[in-house]
Amino acid sequence: MAELSETRVAVYIDFDNIIISQYDNVHGRGAFIKEKARTATGKTADRLQEATVNIGAVLDFASSFGAVAISRAYADWATPANTRYQKQLVDRAVDLVQLFNTSGTKNGADIRLAIDVVEDLFRLQDISHVVIVAGDSDYIPLAQSARRLGRTVIGIGVQGSTSAAFKNACDEFSYYHDLVEDLGEDLGEDLVEDIPHSTPTVAVEPPAPDLAKEARKLLMRALRGRANDDVDGWMAASALKQQMKRLDPGFDEKKIGFKSFTDFLKAQRSIAELQEDGQARRARLRNRA
Repeated sequence: MAELSETRVAVYIDFDNIIISQYDNVHGRGAFIKEKARTATGKTADRLQEATVNIGAVLDFASSFGAVAISRAYADWATPANTRYQKQLVDRAVDLVQLFNTSGTKNGADIRLAIDVVEDLFRLQDISHVVIVAGDSDYIPLAQSARRLGRTVIGIGVQGSTSAAFKNACDEFSYYHDLVEDLGEDLGEDLVEDIPHSTPTVAVEPPAPDLAKEARKLLMRALRGRANDDVDGWMAASALKQQMKRLDPGFDEKKIGFKSFTDFLKAQRSIAELQEDGQARRARLRNRA
């Protein structure tokens, strides 16, 4: 059970906004509309793959502010460009809010998202942080309203497609690129489902997970959370373990043979530095940039 004093976070993702913005960032301004990438057919399927959004990195960053109580993504989930992300989002316990494109251009995500945020903040008084993943200037009044209600507003957007006024309306703002720039192949996470092929494949039993390897990957994800960093990147060991359990509630160092979390950290010298001062223990990512 979460402590009553623990900060609680609500995450709202304008999914179309972030997908289109990332595509245009990679392939050129206006490319998503010009190339009709929404259908994910022909060459655009490969170009969408090149502009894949790592939603896991966004959610990990959001969780570094506290326990995520609400996470919603707004889009037309029947659209091929969005459908390929559904499993990743569902696996991360994100609610998929279906929006139908009735105007031929916009799906009304900004209106529905704003209504949900205001309703949630009045209904759930313990929500302390609101994370808005978008960048559209339409969200400026929402950010201002949430701040007037005493909440901390964190914005996340794609560089080149984010309103400067929206950035200024938030308490904190991060560019998507900054959240993923230092993620390496060592995290080994499939970002989206593979694009289906015409040749049928034979279903195989997935291999049993390597719990020790998964725990190391989890440790790296937790240590990369910028919101918990001090100037030198150190995190209290207790806060680090709490963050790891936010990212994966099933984490338990005893399952992989360690008597304590400190013993687990001592065994990860290639990943983390450990600093001990009496009963106080802190850790940080080794070889920080």
